[in-house]
Amino acid sequence: MSAPHLPKVAGIDPTVPVSTHTATPLHQVPAAPGAFIQDRLAGWVSDLTTLHELTERLAGTSTLDAALDELLSAGAALVGARRGLLLLEPADGRDGPSTTVGLGLARAELGHIETVPRGATSYGRILDGLPTAGDGVTSPDLFGDEDLDPRHREVAARLGYAASYALPLASEAVGRLGAAVWFYDEPAEPSEKQRHLVGLYARYATEHLARLTELERARADVATVAEELLPSRLPRIPGVRLAARHRTGPGGGGDWYDALPLPDQALGLAVGSVGGSGPSAMAAMGRLRASLRAYAVMEGEDPVAVLSDLELLLRLTEPARTATALFAYCEPALRKVVLASAGHTPPLVIGDRRAEFVETTLSAPLGMLACWEAPSVEFSPAPGETVILYTDGLLRRTGDPMDRAFARLHAAAAAVPRAAREDPAAVADHVLRTVLPDGLDRPGSSEDVVILAAHFG
Repeated sequence: MSAPHLPKVAGIDPTVPVSTHTATPLHQVPAAPGAFIQDRLAGWVSDLTTLHELTERLAGTSTLDAALDELLSAGAALVGARRGLLLLEPADGRDGPSTTVGLGLARAELGHIETVPRGATSYGRILDGLPTAGDGVTSPDLFGDEDLDPRHREVAARLGYAASYALPLASEAVGRLGAAVWFYDEPAEPSEKQRHLVGLYARYATEHLARLTELERARADVATVAEELLPSRLPRIPGVRLAARHRTGPGGGGDWYDALPLPDQALGLAVGSVGGSGPSAMAAMGRLRASLRAYAVMEGEDPVAVLSDLELLLRLTEPARTATALFAYCEPALRKVVLASAGHTPPLVIGDRRAEFVETTLSAPLGMLACWEAPSVEFSPAPGETVILYTDGLLRRTGDPMDRAFARLHAAAAAVPRAAREDPAAVADHVLRTVLPDGLDRPGSSEDVVILAAHFG
């Protein structure tokens, strides 16, 4: 049987044998060793430069939320994805912080993903501590996986992702903090080099997240202690309604407020600020507030006597500490307020016909002089007016000079909508939003903020 005759191509008889001495094509000639080494070095330098830039950006984040967003977007760039999901869930058993952050995914889309059984997801296996590969969990073709959970298949089809790559956020020093997963629109998986780079980045990021997590926990503990040192609820006194807003700075501060019922349907209102910050200032604030409550019950109708007793106590027990304080004795039935101030910011009266500061006498803070004393001030809020007591942290958080901060506060009080003036909580919220448009959580703000609003009917 004759051999089949192969077709000719471009007039060349394919049966003609090719000489074994034919010169090797130029593209198959090995490059010089030096050029190969230079290419490899250039690639390494490029990778190291990219890692350096990404870790520098991550190191520049000072809040946990910012660090999580940066980690997720940097990881997406390293593995060649455009969407992702990060779950912070420390495995040390301590309270918080736990959160979920998405990249390129709306809140509703995150909700759909959360309906997938945890054990059916790659990041779920990581968080549950199931065995996984050291360089992450690769799912290069979700729809080609016959064992894929039906709900997972449905959600992936709905959101339009076909592959995923998940990576644990863990290290030997801090344990497991969480997991990140990035989604591909088409079947795909990161290359070996991409997995190596994102692994290096994730190990650094884990250490940074651990530091921010501890800082967040410390802040939460400080806020909890501060709240426990303040009134758990405000009293109900006929003729007056109360509302309070308080936010402790990151390091814990000494700003405080109080409202306590007194004999004969009277009411004592107080705000103050202890010098310094941190646990020591918070402890001093707790002692000062408790002492003022005792003095107010005994002689609250004389605010000067209350602050004089408080000053003597502070000078004898904590001579190195100073504090400001304001105490007001209120008789709601008579709409009469008598107050004394020790170096504290003046109250603000808000009504339909006025928005003005109460003129208080100049006085030194407690602990500044050998003996504190200043005359009291009496005024009468009109029906429907609200008296605002506050600490200077509200003014300092604006970042303006004090005269401009006072002007901003006055303008905010004058602009309270008429419909909101009957509700002390609405008045306090409006003042806060107007004076601090960036909110109470603006990074870099270390001042406490206290507002105590009393609406007289």
